[in-house]
Amino acid sequence: MSLVSMAFVLLLAAATAGYYLIAGKYQWIWLLGFSYLYYLSCGWKAALFLVFTTLTTYAAGRFLEKYERKSILVIGLLLNFGMLALLKYSNFAISNLNSLTGSHISFRNFVLPLGISFYTFQSMGYLLDVYWKKVKPETNVFRFALFVSFFPQLLQGPIGRYHKLAGQLYERHAFSLERLQLGVQRILWGYFKKLVLADRAAPVVNLVFQDYSSHSGVTVIFALLCYSIQLYCDFSGGMDVVIGAAQLFGVSLDENFKRPYFAVSISDFWRRWHITLGTWMKDYVFYPFNLSRAMKRFGKWTKKVFGRQYGRLLPICAGNLLVFWLVGVWHGPDWKFIFYGLYHGILIVFSSLMAMHFQNWKKRLHIRDESPLWKGFQMARTFVLVNISWYFDMAVSLGAAFAMMKSTVVGFRLSAVTDGSLLQLGLGIEDFLILAAGCLTVLAVSVLQERGVSICSRLSDAPLAVRWGIYLALILSMAALGQIEGTEGGFIYAQF
Repeated sequence: MSLVSMAFVLLLAAATAGYYLIAGKYQWIWLLGFSYLYYLSCGWKAALFLVFTTLTTYAAGRFLEKYERKSILVIGLLLNFGMLALLKYSNFAISNLNSLTGSHISFRNFVLPLGISFYTFQSMGYLLDVYWKKVKPETNVFRFALFVSFFPQLLQGPIGRYHKLAGQLYERHAFSLERLQLGVQRILWGYFKKLVLADRAAPVVNLVFQDYSSHSGVTVIFALLCYSIQLYCDFSGGMDVVIGAAQLFGVSLDENFKRPYFAVSISDFWRRWHITLGTWMKDYVFYPFNLSRAMKRFGKWTKKVFGRQYGRLLPICAGNLLVFWLVGVWHGPDWKFIFYGLYHGILIVFSSLMAMHFQNWKKRLHIRDESPLWKGFQMARTFVLVNISWYFDMAVSLGAAFAMMKSTVVGFRLSAVTDGSLLQLGLGIEDFLILAAGCLTVLAVSVLQERGVSICSRLSDAPLAVRWGIYLALILSMAALGQIEGTEGGFIYAQF
């Protein structure tokens, strides 16, 4: 069931109404029932994998509390990450094995359950926290099932933490009109970004990237910029819907996007883009990896060979490369995604190794970090670097990504901006104007938020006529301008 569908809206409305009509002590049970009803709408076979993750993680957590053995943790991790790897990456492994050895191993027709990467990572984070004694294991299997399956975040995150969510999911919540209003505001804003902007930019992206050999230069750059719009408005719009839906039940989910196109470096970008994936990788991969005995020995060796400064940085660089290799793998079973992750990792490593030199150059050139002109340059530079990575993310293959990069440079013709070429990509002048106006609206809101202004609070405090005028404007704009057809696939993140 897509988050864009009317079926989801009706299910969410029914779940919210019933949640506040029943006795408080049964509210979490109500949520559990609707969570499984929602996931069963995606197919009962997919639900079996959700149950498998829930039961194996719950059992491992209870056994860890009783026996405190590392082998229990390893078994729990292997069972769940092994299941994820089997379903998501087995055909990728078979394809590469056939290419390397000349064998003809047949592919497997596995069903990839929706959202499996999200609920697997969330569950394994819980298991590691239990092992490290950061949280006590849940003793009620049904309560734990709600933590794994809470339906607003089930298909596309954000990746939650048990110590933040458990109390919110299980405690009683009294009805609050203000909270309901804030949740609906967030949902409407998410739908606006998805239907009016992301889905309007999508036809250009699909046309150019799917038939990349027929396009070059300015056309590819325009498609790349459209993909920046599509990706951000789809991802952040999806998170707005999810966080707003959870807010209806009194549950505050972690923010997953924080105006990433205002980032001044690639590291800053990843502190703003898919935040919960980044923090998951930092807490459960980067720190354990860098604090391991092997990396401590490696650190001592690098200090002897390269000196204290670089010797300290090289283990950190190794950890970053590992993390971003995994980020690439997480995005999908394809070499283009692995290059996407490593591209970001290499940029971060390069920036770390060159940090001292950059500081010296800035002193010589009398560049101040707080200078608006310098910050503008940093944001523009980061935006360009991020857009280069979208070649790997959206191209049909790794080879296609490199071919599109080449054609962007070789076939560059500035005249394509004025000769009508861009009007042959599925968007008319009216669509351009709608995209421009919508992007300016999102930009204005983002600038205010970056300055610490709470748009939702301001809107809630506005006069009734103003408030409802904005609500109606959002709803009518979606009805009149939204790309309703072809949205059955829902948000992009639901594919992971």
